[in-house]
Amino acid sequence: MSGTTLFAAMNDGDVTAVASKAIWVTLQIGAPVLIVALLVGLVVSVFQAVTQIQEQTLVFIPKIIAIVAVLAITGPWMMSTMMDYTTDLFREIPALVASR
Repeated sequence: MSGTTLFAAMNDGDVTAVASKAIWVTLQIGAPVLIVALLVGLVVSVFQAVTQIQEQTLVFIPKIIAIVAVLAITGPWMMSTMMDYTTDLFREIPALVASR
């Protein structure tokens, strides 16, 4: 069976469902790190504006520390979410290929 035959078995709805689930999982996994980085950057920017310290590299150390802390706290949840998604996707492959 060629690769073209396998992909021809999936319809537009199947592709859309798989893609939307992948986007949703990506947003769930990326959101905690991005939100914390945004908040830390905002707090440091307000601090710089109030104290008139205009050092461009001042924001990097707090952001790195915050991101490492978020990854340490939410890392197991992120990994289990990715594992669940991958397991579900692998389970759905036979049904997606056989749906003609």
